[in-house]
Amino acid sequence: VSRRPLPPQAAKAGGGAHDPSAMLYADKRALETNLKVSLLQIREKELNFYTQNCLAVGTQAALLAGFAYAGLTQVSVPKDKPYIVKLLYLLFTTGAMSFELIAVLNTTLLSMLGPGLALRGPDGSMHKAVDGMMYEYRKAFFTFGLGLIAFHFSALMFGWLLFRPWVAISITCVVIIALRVLWRYAVRIFQKFQLPKDMIISGRFSPDADITTTGGVDPNDQATLNRLIEREQQAAAVAGRPSQAPGGGPSQYQPTSHAEYATMHAQPANGNGAGSSSNGSGQQPTPVPDRPKANDRDLQKQGVASWFKFM
Repeated sequence: VSRRPLPPQAAKAGGGAHDPSAMLYADKRALETNLKVSLLQIREKELNFYTQNCLAVGTQAALLAGFAYAGLTQVSVPKDKPYIVKLLYLLFTTGAMSFELIAVLNTTLLSMLGPGLALRGPDGSMHKAVDGMMYEYRKAFFTFGLGLIAFHFSALMFGWLLFRPWVAISITCVVIIALRVLWRYAVRIFQKFQLPKDMIISGRFSPDADITTTGGVDPNDQATLNRLIEREQQAAAVAGRPSQAPGGGPSQYQPTSHAEYATMHAQPANGNGAGSSSNGSGQQPTPVPDRPKANDRDLQKQGVASWFKFM
């Protein structure tokens, strides 16, 4: 393992392990390393979330693909039926199998390659892996939904292919009712657990906040933290996401969760252990604002198309 050379003032001191400058340099390096590990641990929670979702969707897609394949190989198509009926049955069944197999392939590759990139890739690969899984998982879930709809229409055409008209009409009514119930359940569940855009909290840290708004934090400590996070942003840009590179000018750290915002604005403790009423500059700490609450009306305005952005 290669070691980073000490700064010139630490090398010239020659104090060995008891050199104060060398000890301070080692402490700063340890602080930087621990901060980086903490940031990666927060981002790892998102990685595990999307990995588990991919495994769940892939399992159900494989089950539906097997049912569709059985409908192609185990069903004897009557020759006396109209050509359009036979054609629609084969198209819906083949489409259901194809869409589900696409979902299986996508989720399997995501659950394998995504964590592999985050674990064995260069510096900044964790952000690239999580952002890539977030985007590709939505597309995999979309193909899974298309396969599920095609599977229902395949069952509908199966009734017209093998049974008499009155039986086929009954099967058609049942399938339509089932699709309607599935749609209502999906809408109700999505509206109940959906998050608006301004309330989504990501594991990525971005130094974009104004330092003057953080009354309870030392500006020097804030600037040091900003430089460390900017270095992490630059590593993410080198790993393959140039859009995440920090822009020009002084950029500051922005908390990405309500708990972190409250911790940054907490009143510091004095020497007696009691909380002080002001910071070092004599200003009162900035009060923690209440988080906006989402209501059903705001969630319904976003529409069904926005659901895939918050899964």
